Amino acid sequence: MTDAQPVTTFVVTDIEADGPSPLGSSMLSFASVACDGAGTVLDEFEAVLERRPDRAPHPETMAWWQTQPEAWAHATANPEPPEIVMPRYADWVESLPGWRVFAAAPITFDGLWMDHYLETFAGVRVIGTPIKSMRQIFRGGGVDLYTMAGTLRGAEYLKWGMQRVPPAWYGNIVHTHRAIDDARGFANVLAKLFEISGALPKIDSTESVYR
Repeated sequence: MTDAQPVTTFVVTDIEADGPSPLGSSMLSFASVACDGAGTVLDEFEAVLERRPDRAPHPETMAWWQTQPEAWAHATANPEPPEIVMPRYADWVESLPGWRVFAAAPITFDGLWMDHYLETFAGVRVIGTPIKSMRQIFRGGGVDLYTMAGTLRGAEYLKWGMQRVPPAWYGNIVHTHRAIDDARGFANVLAKLFEISGALPKIDSTESVYR
């Protein structure tokens, strides 16, 4: 008889920013929905951040924000210092049950911002690291919903975009560019993707020579 595996909590996250890169611009707001593989919501976290004085907004991003006045208002209202928010967020993640896994769409955008801000202001990472002395709040390399949705739909790469996912998969939550709305929608998509993957043939895991 083997020991039961810990539960896995997926921390589905969406961010809003005033530019394309955390090296040049600021994260405005973010939200995470903690859920299990069936989409049951365990908790939520939402924050608005003060913009960094050592960063500058990107003109093209700001031109786009002018077309989204309601989302902009939500992403900038009552901001808090990131040096206060990010440690609080790390503590929140650690309070969640089992193995915590970061998830985003795409992880190369939202995950990049969260990783940079967490490392800068809380000394932790979005991805698991082999550095044993470093605090680990997430396990593994995370889940990219963009890739998962594209492959499980059997779509060619250029049609992997999340805008091509059926609205019902989002639980009919409109993508508003308010971080909490979008994170909730992505959490519903993740549950649908696990439902699809659960119907596929299973391949037993093996010990790889890769390290």
